[in-house]
Amino acid sequence: MVGLKEELLKSIWHAFTALDLDRSGKVSKSQLKVLSHNLCTVLNVPHDPVALEEHFRDDDEGPVSNQGYMPYLNKFILEKVQGNFDKVEFNRMCWTLCAKKNLSKSPLLISDEDAFKVWVIFNFLSEDKYPLIIVPEEIEYLLKKLTEAMGAGWQQEQFDHYKIALNTSREGLSAWELIDLIGSGQFSKGMDRQTVSMAINEVFNELILDVLKQALPDKDGKKCLFLIKCLDKSFEISASDKKKKQEWIQAIQTTVNLLRVGSPPPHKDARQKRKELRQKLLAEQEELERQMKELQTANENKQKELETVRKQLEAAAARAAEEEKKRLQTQVELQDRFSLELEREKMVRQKMEEQVAQKSSELEQYLQRVCELEEMYKQLQEALEDEKQARQDEETVRKLQARLLEEESAKRAELEKWHLQQQQTIQMTEAEKQELENQRMIKEQALQVAMQQLEQLELERKEALEQYEEVKKKLETAANNTKSWKDKVAHHEGLIRLIEPGSKNPHLITNWGPAAFTAAELEQRQKSWKGKKATSE
Repeated sequence: MVGLKEELLKSIWHAFTALDLDRSGKVSKSQLKVLSHNLCTVLNVPHDPVALEEHFRDDDEGPVSNQGYMPYLNKFILEKVQGNFDKVEFNRMCWTLCAKKNLSKSPLLISDEDAFKVWVIFNFLSEDKYPLIIVPEEIEYLLKKLTEAMGAGWQQEQFDHYKIALNTSREGLSAWELIDLIGSGQFSKGMDRQTVSMAINEVFNELILDVLKQALPDKDGKKCLFLIKCLDKSFEISASDKKKKQEWIQAIQTTVNLLRVGSPPPHKDARQKRKELRQKLLAEQEELERQMKELQTANENKQKELETVRKQLEAAAARAAEEEKKRLQTQVELQDRFSLELEREKMVRQKMEEQVAQKSSELEQYLQRVCELEEMYKQLQEALEDEKQARQDEETVRKLQARLLEEESAKRAELEKWHLQQQQTIQMTEAEKQELENQRMIKEQALQVAMQQLEQLELERKEALEQYEEVKKKLETAANNTKSWKDKVAHHEGLIRLIEPGSKNPHLITNWGPAAFTAAELEQRQKSWKGKKATSE
C-alpha cells in the first residue's frame, strides 16, 4: 500500500503545483476544494464536505499552502484508498490539471495521448524525491524499451554523448523535458508517428497496466493458435508465427507463476532492482568519496607533518649556521679586543710617561707663577688704594652737587612764591595799582637779582658736574686697572677670588642731571620741597 501511495502522490504533485497562486503566494481555498473533490471522485473515496470545510477554514494560520494541504490529503483521501479505482482515469484527471500549463507549445512528433502515456511512465520511473526527475539510467532504460518495441537498433554511442551533456548541466529531466525528448524524435529517427505511438502504447501497457503480452487482432488464415483454459471460460489465441506463439506462451506462464507466488510484475521488480542498484552504487560512491576525503585529509596531514619537519630541519640548520657564525664572530671579536687592549695598554703607558713629564714642567711653571702672583698682589693693593681715594673724591663732589641742587630748589621755590604774589597784586583794585606797581618794580629788581644768583648757581652746578665727570673717569680708570689685575690673578690662579668694593647706594638720575643720591636723601628732599610749596601757597 505504501508503493501505491507514492505513485499516487507523484501524479497529485503535478496537479497541485499547476494550481494558480494568490497575491499572498498561496493556493486559493476554492482550487484546493475542487482538487480534493476530483481526487475523491476518481479514487472512489467517500467525500466529506464538512471535514473539508473545517480543514480549510479561513484564518491566518490556515493550511492553505503546500505544507498545509498534505495533512488533509493523507488523512482524508490517501489513507482511505482501497485500490478499486481506474488508474488510467486517475492519471488522466491529474494530467488534465497540469498539461495545459506545462506542456511545450512547440510541435511534437507524438500525439497528446502519447504525451500523456509518457507522463505516466515518467511518474513510474522517477525518483522518490521532489521536485520529480528521471535520472539518466532510467532514461536509458525507457529509450531502450521504446527502441525494442519499434524494432530498431539501440544506438549506445549516441546516448552516451547525450548523457555526458546532461550530466554536466543537471541531475536528470523533468516530465515535460522527457516528453520533449521523445517527441523531438532524437532517438527515433527514420520511424513514422504510428510506429512510435505503438511503441509508447506497448511500453505503457507493460509498465503501467502490467500487461506482459497483448492479443493480436484476429485475422483469417492465421495459424499458430494456442488455447488458455480458465475456471469459467477458455481463450483461443492465434499468433503470427511460431516465435510469437512461443513468446506468448512463455509470457503467460511467467504471469501465472508470478501470480501464484505473489511476486510483483517483472518490470516493477526490475525497476526496484535498478533503484536498489543505483542506491548501492550511490552508497559505494559516497563511501569511496568519504575514503578519498579521508585519504586526502591523511595525505594533507602527512604533507603538513613533512612540511613541519622540513621547516624544523631548516630552522635547526639555520640555528646551527647562526651559532657557527656567532662563534666565529666571537673569536674574531676576542682577537680584536685582545689586540685593542694591548694597544690601549701601550698608549696608556706612553700617556702616563708624557703626563709625568708634563707634571714636572707644570710644577716649574707653577713656582714661577707663584712669584708672579706675589708681585701682582702688591700692584693690586696699590690699585685698590687708588680706587678708594677716587671713590672718596667722588663722594665729596656728590655732596657738593647735592648742596647746590638744594639751594637751586630753594631759589626756584622763592621765585614761584614771588610769581604768585605778583599775580595776586595784578588782581588788586585801581587805587592800589600804583603802589603795587612800585612794589612790583622792587620785586622785579629782586627777581632780576635772584635770576642772576640762579644763573650763578647754574654755572657752579655745571662746574661741579664737570668735576664729577673727571672724578668719574678717574674712578673708571681705577676700576679698569683693578679689573685688569683681577683678570690676571684669576688667569694665573683659578682658585683665588677677590672681594671687590662696590657702590654702597644705587645711582639715581634726577631731572637736573646725574648725581649720587641715596633713597633716604631723595625722600628727605621730596618732603622738604613739598613743605616749601605748601607754605608758599
